[in-house]
Amino acid sequence: MNISEWLLTNGLGSFASGTISDVRTRTYHGWLFATTNPPSERKLLLSHLEASLEVGERVIALGTNFWSSGEIDPQGYKMLSSFELYPLPKWTWGKENWQLTRQLIMPYGLVEKESSPSISFDQRLLIQYRYEGKESAVLKLRLLIGDRDFHHQQTHSQELHFSQLLGKQEVCLQAINSDQFGTPWHLRWTQGEYKADAVWYWNYGLSEETKRGLGDREDLYSPGYLTVHLQPGDTVTLEAKVGLPNSLQTILLPESFAEAVDKEQERLTQIFSRSQNQEESFHFLSPTKQQLIKAGDQFIVYRASIAGPTIIAGYHWFNDWGRDTLIALPGLALVPQRFDLAKGVLNTFGLYCRHGLIPNAFPDRDGEPFYNSIDATLWWIETLGLYLEATADWQFLAAQFPIAQQIHKAFVGGTRYNIQVDAIDGLVSWDTYGVALTWMDAVVDGLPVTPRRGKPVEINALWYSALCWLSQWAEKLSQLDVGDAVRLSKQGQRYAQQAEQVKASLQQFWHHQLGYLYDTIEPDDRRNSQIRPNAVLALSLHHCGFSQCQGQQVLDLATARLLTPYGLRSLDPQDPQYIGKYEGSPHKRDRAYHQGTVWSWLIGAYIRAWQRFYPEKPLPFDWQPLLDHFLYSACLGSISEIFDGDAPHPPRGAIAQAWSVAEIIRHI
Repeated sequence: MNISEWLLTNGLGSFASGTISDVRTRTYHGWLFATTNPPSERKLLLSHLEASLEVGERVIALGTNFWSSGEIDPQGYKMLSSFELYPLPKWTWGKENWQLTRQLIMPYGLVEKESSPSISFDQRLLIQYRYEGKESAVLKLRLLIGDRDFHHQQTHSQELHFSQLLGKQEVCLQAINSDQFGTPWHLRWTQGEYKADAVWYWNYGLSEETKRGLGDREDLYSPGYLTVHLQPGDTVTLEAKVGLPNSLQTILLPESFAEAVDKEQERLTQIFSRSQNQEESFHFLSPTKQQLIKAGDQFIVYRASIAGPTIIAGYHWFNDWGRDTLIALPGLALVPQRFDLAKGVLNTFGLYCRHGLIPNAFPDRDGEPFYNSIDATLWWIETLGLYLEATADWQFLAAQFPIAQQIHKAFVGGTRYNIQVDAIDGLVSWDTYGVALTWMDAVVDGLPVTPRRGKPVEINALWYSALCWLSQWAEKLSQLDVGDAVRLSKQGQRYAQQAEQVKASLQQFWHHQLGYLYDTIEPDDRRNSQIRPNAVLALSLHHCGFSQCQGQQVLDLATARLLTPYGLRSLDPQDPQYIGKYEGSPHKRDRAYHQGTVWSWLIGAYIRAWQRFYPEKPLPFDWQPLLDHFLYSACLGSISEIFDGDAPHPPRGAIAQAWSVAEIIRHI
């Protein structure tokens, strides 16, 4: 049984997902997880349609279910003859005298009106079945539905009810739980007869959640089923859509599915065919590169609370995170030349700069963003610099430069979490107990696993690069008619002098005996000599403060200790704190998160560092295992968040991660 996964998204945070064998193994498997406040507050509405086909006198169950008892029933996966991911997920079941295919599409959900700046949300899923055979057949589709938060399973209770209102070739559905009304939605179909037949199905088993030490049992409600009589060559199309039907809604037609496919293809073509260099345009890219860029588009979503674009960190369970968004932006937006997207994201994050900090997360409703990171701010400057290098958009620089100055002033003068530049050496330090402000941010029982208080190496490498950018930008603006040229020029000189001080102070991180960089200089001035990939991050930035000899030594050791076929380990396997497998309970997994687990996004930093310090030497990395993973395992057509540190490095964590895909797009 193939339990590799598939994923569809709609640009709002909604998604559909499941397995190749059509069995649900996760809480996050279902055909319509709809957001009630894009991209957040996602709810399961339609789990799936349980299909059976009557051919002659034989009734064939095509579904596959795991039950909490351990039983697998029915076993429709045995009838599954093929699965295709492109251009749409397509399943084919069949025997000698019949064949049934099913395709799914989740149309893009952000609707912009041409005549006004207003927008609306269109959240729906289209399903199409096609029958081929030697005789007529009867297809029965039983609805399995829910109304629950996407993190938690649904459990039958006396307080939970579902109302249904049957119309012409449609049924409207809504949950009622303890007098609280759920999200209304409706299902339409092109042909068939619907029969209300309310029944609960109890104790679905969710095997992946069992492995993760989480709730692993689900109850689903079925309000009824649709019976469709099919002749060879017939299709039936269904549409599940959030909201109640309205009088202006067009009739669902058999060609509605093809129209949705064409519209999505047109959207992608418009996005990815803007390259000025024809040889770099989308249609001239390899099929794998095209698929990677399409995979990257799945993470780009609209956030209602900021009325602008952002990037989902990963599916299924992540929201958007500032750090992840800014690291992923070059691959997802700059490489495919989606400059308006990059500019919009940078502008939005800049608008929310407070106390010299860029937010790491936005609230779903009214309220202040979360500023619980030190590196999101510095990544904003780094990514802004990459955007400007790609676009020469100096007008945008002029608008953003005061924010960059505000960040510099806050870091020098001190801001939240005791973030402050050390007056003696110019390095950035922070010291607040009980929080984790760098990307190694796992917290267990209220305590960071890898706190990294003091002066982390990649933070100060980012700080050095930021000062270089500031100096460069001040000088550029002094040449343009955007302010006091003399004052800007002097500011540029001061930033350059400070950058030189920081560059000299970065040598405090050099471990002569090890030939590597200390990971952190702690508040009491002790050096942490653990071999972690943060040293490689420090070498990979646009401006680098380390010598050729140092860079080569760091890369040699990182290659020997950290490099795997899927990315870099987060800790040297020879370290006593190394944990080679990311498995077990949430606490156990969180403790392993940055203690040896492989992070595929780090391969981008490794490659950039290698190209800088070994420009003439072949890259000691074979892309094929990671590309095979992208094409054939875990979530087909995406890259997993993490992998075990120990061979054979099975994929773990989120099945599709934005910065994992983005960094591969940058370098493949």
